[in-house]
Order: sequence, then structure tokens, then C-alpha cells
Amino acid sequence: MSRSLWAACAAGGLFGTGLALAGMTDPRRVLGFLDVAGDFDPTLAWVLASALLVSALGQFWLRRWQRPCCAERFQLPAAQAVDRRLLLGAAVFGIGWGWVGYCPGPALAALAVGAREALWFVPAMAAGFWLHDRWLR
Repeated sequence: MSRSLWAACAAGGLFGTGLALAGMTDPRRVLGFLDVAGDFDPTLAWVLASALLVSALGQFWLRRWQRPCCAERFQLPAAQAVDRRLLLGAAVFGIGWGWVGYCPGPALAALAVGAREALWFVPAMAAGFWLHDRWLR
């Protein structure tokens, strides 16, 4: 297995473990965060704030590197404009997230810990990815 694949698996495993430890594999936590007028659960706010801090520190640290340790070059997004596709994708993501309480990372982590909801959500998500790649690109 290549060095970059090992790094990706390690990063994904660490991310999934963090999501599971933070309780983000339970869609009720996410839905509780979005229910600001009802049974509000602030846990997701702490997870998001922690992720922002880790990301900011990582970006600061990585800017000092000439190249990544597990790839030939950094691969940063080229697109910078906010266009119709971005807005539509964000809307679909947000609607789905607010409807079921899962997004891709927590859904995969929930599948790994055996959450029943993930057993139907992850295949539906994969079908959506496939449809996008097949017809919408």
C-alpha cells in the first residue's frame, strides 16, 4: 500500500474515531443542535469549534512546508467563485443533513460502530454519489 494511501486511512480513522467519541454518530445530536427552539443540544457547536481550531493550527503549520510528506505537491482547490453549482450542492447537503442528521463523515463512522440508521443511509448516499458522477458532471 502506498504511503499516501496509508496517510489517508490513518487520517480517516482518526477523524472517524473523533466523531464517534464526540457522539456525532448519533443523528439525534445533530438534529438537537438544529432544534434551536426546542430541545437544543450544543454538542455539535463544540465539535465544530474544535475542528476549526485544529484546522487553523494545521493550516498555519503546513504553510511552512515546501511539499507534503505523503504526496508530490499540495492539492488545493482551484475554484474560488461561488457559483450556482456550489449553492445548489450546499442546499442539498444542508437539507439532507437537517432532515436525517447525517453527513458523509459521521454516516461512515456510524456505520463502523453499527448504527442501524447508517445501514440504509450509507447505501443511499453512495447511490447519490454515483448518480452525481454518472449524470450531473
